Amino acid sequence: MRLLVLILTLSLAFSASALEKPNILWLTSEDNSISWIGCYGNPQATTPNIDKLATEGFQYMHCYANAPVCAPSRSTWITGVNALSMGTHPMRSRNNIPHNILKYYPDLLKENGYYVSNDKKTDYNIGGRKDSDPWDSMKINWSKLKEKQPFFQVLNSTKSHESRAFGSIDNTRHDPKNSVIAKYHPDIPAMRQNYAHYHDAVENMDKDIGNALKKLEESGLADNTIVIYNSDHGGVLPRSKRFLFNSGTHCPLIIRIPEKYKHLWPADKPGSKVDRLVSFVDMTKTWLKITNSKTPSYLSGKVFLGPNAESERQYHVSFRGRMDERCDNVRAIRNKQFLYIRNYMPYAPWGQHLNYLWNMKATQAWEAEHKAGRTTALTGRFFGTKPMEELYDTSKDADNVNNLINNPEMKAVVAELRTAMDDWQVKNYDSALIPESEMVKRAKDNNTTTYEMLRNPKLYNVKAYQEAANVAVEDKEINLPKLYEYLKHADSGVRYWGIVGCFTLADKAEVDLSIIKSHLNDESHEVRALAAWILYKKGQKDVAMKTWNDLLASSSYASLKITNIIDWIGDGIDPYKESIVKCKFSHEGYVDRMKEYFKLKAPKAKKKKK
Repeated sequence: MRLLVLILTLSLAFSASALEKPNILWLTSEDNSISWIGCYGNPQATTPNIDKLATEGFQYMHCYANAPVCAPSRSTWITGVNALSMGTHPMRSRNNIPHNILKYYPDLLKENGYYVSNDKKTDYNIGGRKDSDPWDSMKINWSKLKEKQPFFQVLNSTKSHESRAFGSIDNTRHDPKNSVIAKYHPDIPAMRQNYAHYHDAVENMDKDIGNALKKLEESGLADNTIVIYNSDHGGVLPRSKRFLFNSGTHCPLIIRIPEKYKHLWPADKPGSKVDRLVSFVDMTKTWLKITNSKTPSYLSGKVFLGPNAESERQYHVSFRGRMDERCDNVRAIRNKQFLYIRNYMPYAPWGQHLNYLWNMKATQAWEAEHKAGRTTALTGRFFGTKPMEELYDTSKDADNVNNLINNPEMKAVVAELRTAMDDWQVKNYDSALIPESEMVKRAKDNNTTTYEMLRNPKLYNVKAYQEAANVAVEDKEINLPKLYEYLKHADSGVRYWGIVGCFTLADKAEVDLSIIKSHLNDESHEVRALAAWILYKKGQKDVAMKTWNDLLASSSYASLKITNIIDWIGDGIDPYKESIVKCKFSHEGYVDRMKEYFKLKAPKAKKKKK
């Protein structure tokens, strides 16, 4: 009888512990991939606090961001829905979502009795609601946290942000001679110095993490607080942030779980390395589940912690859309070994000039090295156009430089990942299967949000766009008749892929220019712009230039794409200066960024920090 009572007592104690709501301290840093953190294998890194946290917690070895840049990445976090499934994927776009349908995760935590605070990173890339609205506080107050348990506290360090890699790269604490240079970077002094300069920045960030953990201990809250550390995406030297390679998406994730919540441990003991594949979109659902909060059916992720953990995901999907003033459209799908990338705009160079990125000494030096003819086939590749598809064995090629897409031995892998990508796009309403400007215009014309439009087949036929896109990027002359049929389609999204396919074939096939010319008056300005580019390539430059100038002068909604095309061609801007200056279409201010790049507009004066 005594034994039975003891067993019941222990059982009830365990149940009470399991049911007690844990506090959560979510420590985030900006822009650093795993390669900047010591416990992930870089001997040059100075991150003692994060490294110590890994010995006390669980270190995830396969955690990936859905977007390689902040705003779309945080859009995914706050809703638990992939930004690509909502139309919030282009950088700093603020497209509306239905807030009566999609709650932010702090709303759901508050419904469960949590005090929610954020110090301080929002940037959710979503319109219709202030980013600060769901939070009880936008600063951390340790005394208040002790009073307000259970709490969910976000604490963000900006010390590793891309901007911290700008400025002088001299007199660094880290020795440039010891910098571990990626294979795709030229080994030149400025590159080594910028690596060392950013290692200094990451060391400063690590001190922020250490200070937060010290405050947690001093507050007496550590024994009932789960600590999570991760970066918001990868980075930060050129060809990392904003790109879908490991360098842009492979992120550190460390979770320390106190003994009283042992039922949530993902491995037998702290200090373990966890091999599970985790996608950023999984985090929202997981944080809600381990706090016993509601997990709405619209959440896209998989729970990866605790007794309610779901089966491990087979694939992770990430995307690259417009990055500031530069247009692009890329998808990636991966498992723990292989990374497959599909480039929907292969004609857009990897290393197209981005005003912000070019503030970095490493970027400037790399470009100068390339222009001087001193880069190799490998280190100069960044400044060229992209292949339609890429495949990397990340277990052997962490820098993702050996494209295996045409390797006969990889045929089955390629087929598997292509199919998985196609399936994901349809199931998740891939919003970037039409151009951003068309998506925004269509939602506005139909008085709906992008999220709702994507789920209305009368407004967005995702299956039709995906099938047309796959034909367009096959780059096969035999597809020309089918592409011409697409150009007759009533839906501008299908016509867009028809013109893309014709464009990619224009250099090696006899494209019917009379068909192309008829689309200079297409209802879709995006179709007009690409039709003009085909004619430009075929020698009808005056016709093409007139089309672009007319669209720009009339402030076309495709103005940003047109200014990008003009720059990609590389024949100068003299024929377009007047129309570019006349253009009033903003595209969230990014048309002005192109004007600044073209030196047709003075850059905005930077506000002085108080």
